[in-house]
Amino acid sequence: MDKKMKGATLPGNSTVAFKEFDVPTPGHGQVVVKTKSSTICGSDIRAIYREHLGKGPEGYQGVIAGHEPSGQVVQTGPGCKRFKEGDRVIIYHISGCGVCHDCRMGYMISCSSEHRAAYGWQRDGGMAPYILADEKDLVYLPDELTYTDGAQVACGFGTVYEAIEKVGVSGNDAVLVVGLGPVGLAALMLSKALGANTLIGVEVNPDRIALAKKLGLVDHAFVPSEDMVQKIKDLTHGSGVEKAFDCSAHADGRAIAIRATRQWGKIAFVGEGGTVSFNPSPDIIHDQKTIYGSWVTSIWRMEDLVERLVRWNIHPEDLVTHRFSLSDADKAYALMASGDCGKVAICFDEELK
Repeated sequence: MDKKMKGATLPGNSTVAFKEFDVPTPGHGQVVVKTKSSTICGSDIRAIYREHLGKGPEGYQGVIAGHEPSGQVVQTGPGCKRFKEGDRVIIYHISGCGVCHDCRMGYMISCSSEHRAAYGWQRDGGMAPYILADEKDLVYLPDELTYTDGAQVACGFGTVYEAIEKVGVSGNDAVLVVGLGPVGLAALMLSKALGANTLIGVEVNPDRIALAKKLGLVDHAFVPSEDMVQKIKDLTHGSGVEKAFDCSAHADGRAIAIRATRQWGKIAFVGEGGTVSFNPSPDIIHDQKTIYGSWVTSIWRMEDLVERLVRWNIHPEDLVTHRFSLSDADKAYALMASGDCGKVAICFDEELK
């Protein structure tokens, strides 16, 4: 194994900086993972790439970027109990303290300890050939899934699956997804796998609508308009959808998700940032609707998702439209920031082919 490696950092101002780092050595309960694929998340663009907006859990500490990594264990430290060299793994991207109530439920994303550290935000992440990871943060990646499938699960698909489980998508449901970026496309893919009977998408970017149609993920797709809610109700016998997901983080998009949902329906807010305005009585209270906030997922639910992806025979990497080598990470982040793409991946070795 090499002693030095190149890693990509995000100094702000929509730039990528490459620096030299020591190849890590595992301590007690830790492993070194050889990175195979690391996808770019919209949260990185929003809170790190353009400018360092994040505070607290979103505060970037100048580390190697990338919180959606997948790879192969190449070295284990003392005290490891489950994973061994050669294992294919996903890295759950929040390393929690392990002993607070949220961590004990598997929701390290909600760890409030000062010891909480996110890969790619407060500790080195996946935009480098090797990653130092705590064994407790690993999810086994079966052979049926690619490393790029695994990278997608590490954040985006795990996040969507959590929201889907909260609202309970099934074959009884018409599902609306507002915002067809990578997270919205994932919501459509998983809702389809769960048997949703009608899939409706709303998106301002025609290229993303075209991608959703090309992948067969949507039955109806619209560019937002003043009569958007009525159009959706017309597709659902005047009632609206049973389940809606906002992945746009836009005030108007969130309002569409709320108002296009029928009585007793459920809405999940997944997109980060932004605002929303609605009228509580007519929009929520009188129709007895429920709005859920959903932030990432638990590590046990991520393990469940991996098992079900194999059972459903679907591949999250199908949403990847562009692949780059690490040396072209600056181009990859610029493309992801433009929005003129599906998911963007940094791939290593055979995953780039």
